[in-house]
Amino acid sequence: MPTRVFLAIVAAAVVVAAALVLRGRGEDKAALEAQAQALIKDFGGSLLGALKGAIDSSGPVEAVAFCNKEAPEIAAQASHQSGWTVSRTSLKPRNPAAAPDDFERKAMSEFVGRIAAGEPVASLRHAEIVEHDGRRSFRYVQAIPTGELCLGCHGGAIKPDVAAKIRALYPDDQATGFTPGEMRGAFTLNKPL
Repeated sequence: MPTRVFLAIVAAAVVVAAALVLRGRGEDKAALEAQAQALIKDFGGSLLGALKGAIDSSGPVEAVAFCNKEAPEIAAQASHQSGWTVSRTSLKPRNPAAAPDDFERKAMSEFVGRIAAGEPVASLRHAEIVEHDGRRSFRYVQAIPTGELCLGCHGGAIKPDVAAKIRALYPDDQATGFTPGEMRGAFTLNKPL
């Protein structure tokens, strides 16, 4: 077999193999995105239901205490059950421990630009397979719009007793002044690959 023909066959095989790897990664990414969205639906639903229950049973001041203690436990349970890291973050965090990492900050900053260009907050998502320190992982960030329920603790007109509880539990709070529909923060998920 002439060398040129052999090299052409090898080159074609490399191109086909690379295309199959990229196609496989794309399918994996799509499946991971679907899993992330399902996890967020479950986690967000659990969180919202528990928060509504806390407000209905104990009022908004105790709902702040609920968020301080119970919301991280709901995230930890979702993480444990799924094998993913499931949490929330914000460019204006209430809890400094929930401040965004560089990946999350970049995604949310891009969301801000997309919002300014007219995209609805509820449609904003960013998914990427990343490598850090030799380890690959799937990262997923989805914007959280500010709902009416959020305004009692995150809006611009917070009742004095609620504001006092927030200051007591979160002395470095930045998470107020939001308006309905504005990006309050983001769900952030991470799965080692």
